[in-house]
Amino acid sequence: MSLDRNWIAQHIPHRGRMVLLDEVLEWDASRARCRSASHRAPDHPLRAHGRLGIAAGIEYAAQTMAVHGALCAGSGTPRPEAGFLASLRNVRFRAPRLDDLPGDLESRVTLVAGDGATAVYEFELRSEARVVLSGRASVVFDVGNRWQP
Repeated sequence: MSLDRNWIAQHIPHRGRMVLLDEVLEWDASRARCRSASHRAPDHPLRAHGRLGIAAGIEYAAQTMAVHGALCAGSGTPRPEAGFLASLRNVRFRAPRLDDLPGDLESRVTLVAGDGATAVYEFELRSEARVVLSGRASVVFDVGNRWQP
């Protein structure tokens, strides 16, 4: 089974151009690693004022967390509950922007703790061998779609 952009779009809550990841490179029960080239797109949905700032990299990490959750849930759950970033800690920006990075982005997440209703992930975003963003995120899941209209 190919874990490409099409698979990702079918298994995370994001739609259309907001699906930022191109493929899953590897994963296991505690980690996931994804690749993307979308940061160079001139019509990137998170571009503002002619640029894609480094903070947009948090969305790449969040989507990698969603991919990890979908993979761990297995094939019985085609679209898991939405997850919301509840907090970000120790975020370090090591570049001013993403759109001028020549290499593809590689997003890596590691599950630190989780109980089905929440999860804590450490994350980093790389371009080539350089870490451009890192931090820790707490995610709260919308179990039972209680926050949906």
